[in-house]
Amino acid sequence: MTQPAVAQPSGLRERKKAQTRRLLIDMAVELCVRQGYENTTIEQIADAVEVSPRTFSRYFASKDAVFIAVIDELGEAITAELDAQPSGLGPMEALRAAHVSVLTRVAQRRPVAGLTAEHIALILQVVYSSDALRQAAIEYRNPAAMEALARRMGVACDDRRLELAVTLFTTTIVCACQDVAATDPGVELGPDFVMQRMEKALGEMSHFAAELQLP
Repeated sequence: MTQPAVAQPSGLRERKKAQTRRLLIDMAVELCVRQGYENTTIEQIADAVEVSPRTFSRYFASKDAVFIAVIDELGEAITAELDAQPSGLGPMEALRAAHVSVLTRVAQRRPVAGLTAEHIALILQVVYSSDALRQAAIEYRNPAAMEALARRMGVACDDRRLELAVTLFTTTIVCACQDVAATDPGVELGPDFVMQRMEKALGEMSHFAAELQLP
């Protein structure tokens, strides 16, 4: 008599799923850096990880979604840091402080989700090689981070002031690194590069805001 199949422990299944997801992300980044974002297909990514395109679609709805997943990992780390910031900080300064904290930890090779300095460098190269990915990075919203900022501002999650603050911040950060593809090959990309560019761009934005002549 055939014995019934022994159910695989849910913990093991989840670990295998997480491993496959990470392999898909890492391979997508590697292939896109090597041959370009536009020239990399879902089929190529799936084949390199030895899964089917159908399996790929169970993890990610599109090729863009692979890179949004990496941004989401960063977003989760940022959210944790947002909640740790002093209550007196406004939304823009809290976002800046949270980003600096997370990027500093990555630069010092302290654990932050699945992020490493090398991973951030590769993601920079890929995201800034595609107009679609740059726009997706600007439009990305982490729900938990939005809730944390809304609590800090004392507004609802659909308040236009919250959206304005986040749009200003994300647009500034993306613009800060927009010439990354043309950066001198001798420049080391990674968390320190992002922090330097971020601080410079936010300083410039602050200067522009101070020049406004409002009635």
